[in-house]
Amino acid sequence: MRAEQWTGVVTYHGEGPGWDPGTGRLRVVDMLAGDLLTFGADGTQAPGRQHLGEVAAAWRPRTSGGLVAAVERGFALIAPDGTVTRGEELWSDPTIRMNEGGCDPAGNFYCGSMAYDTRPGAGRVFRLTPGGETSVVHTGVTISNGLAWSPEGDFAYYVDTPTQSIARVTVDPESGWFATPEPWVRVDPADGAPDGITVDAEGGVWVALWGGSAVRRYTAKGVLDTVVEVNARQVSACAFGGDDYRRLFITTSRENVPDGEDPAAGAVFTVEPGVTGRAPLPYAG
Repeated sequence: MRAEQWTGVVTYHGEGPGWDPGTGRLRVVDMLAGDLLTFGADGTQAPGRQHLGEVAAAWRPRTSGGLVAAVERGFALIAPDGTVTRGEELWSDPTIRMNEGGCDPAGNFYCGSMAYDTRPGAGRVFRLTPGGETSVVHTGVTISNGLAWSPEGDFAYYVDTPTQSIARVTVDPESGWFATPEPWVRVDPADGAPDGITVDAEGGVWVALWGGSAVRRYTAKGVLDTVVEVNARQVSACAFGGDDYRRLFITTSRENVPDGEDPAAGAVFTVEPGVTGRAPLPYAG
């Protein structure tokens, strides 16, 4: 199966794709530009672009309207009119930034961090509750990446990219604390590094392969059953959207790509893989 290019090159480091049910539009982040992009009905139009700060790491819809986002060193709320209210910085070290996250079924928003130089163990995972409280729920990670809950909500899938695996982790419903991640699927480094993930309506897990020019689907039993080829090497994340969530949207990155190489890097790709996704779990704050 091969994805088609849906947009031109619209990001330097495209990440965090997701469907916003409130607007019926795809949103992605141009992470290192600090921008949130909103697309029209198709990818031929230039996206709207809102600057959130030095980094725009991840976002999710809010049940009360608007969005929640992770910025370089904390969280922000975006009102329906676009007004951005940033929370306090969660750390002061300028060498650490937020990277990727998602919501749990109870409406808490999580985002993990990493060092700009990817030094081992510098990252943590933070939780923002619907009431606005923040806490650290996991430590000692290197590149905190994809995080998505199973359809039943009883555990999460989690990626710390250098482990070369998708792990399963039980999350304490009261504190949000992560139990020790248990490796579930390992990706051969020759095939790329696991990055962003999403879970479909059947419980299948889709993972973007950074450096692998592909997205893979693993069944709920961990069996590889679908490979989507992407005409860009650094595939960063994927999410379902569109009518009935039948379409998979895929982000790519131009980070550290020499001029003239990998010409479609930074574009958004799409494919209808024959399985439907789910609406994104929203932030309840």
